[in-house]
Amino acid sequence: MTKRLSLFAAALAATALSCQTAKASDLSELLPRTPIDGVAIGVGIAATAGYFALDHWRWKWEDVNGFSSIAAVTATTIGCIAVSPMVGTVVLNRPLTQREAGVLFGSCIIPFVGGWLVNKAYDAHPEWDPAYKPPREKKKKHAKM
Repeated sequence: MTKRLSLFAAALAATALSCQTAKASDLSELLPRTPIDGVAIGVGIAATAGYFALDHWRWKWEDVNGFSSIAAVTATTIGCIAVSPMVGTVVLNRPLTQREAGVLFGSCIIPFVGGWLVNKAYDAHPEWDPAYKPPREKKKKHAKM
């Protein structure tokens, strides 16, 4: 048993030493940069608190009056999707853009990753944004002979 544990510890140490170090500039992408990121985090925390409140703050889910864990996840996700645009509009004091609403919805469906994925999708396809105007093509002038 000791031999297996030593082998596991050595493999873990070798893996840890072979990993690249993180730069502070790389970690800045994980922090909220816009008010929309803050809204997504705040409403997500509130939805998580609502989920645990439905089970009377117990870690192991027990069906309460026929309300299963899946039903609680579904209810809190729908609640998050409904409330996050309202909170975002109040925080920004203006109507949300389609992209901002998509980021909030994505963050409710897949916490932390969903909003990032929606942002990357809009970056890859700027034509999805209703305000997008495609660049004009320059007309080629024919050379005179």
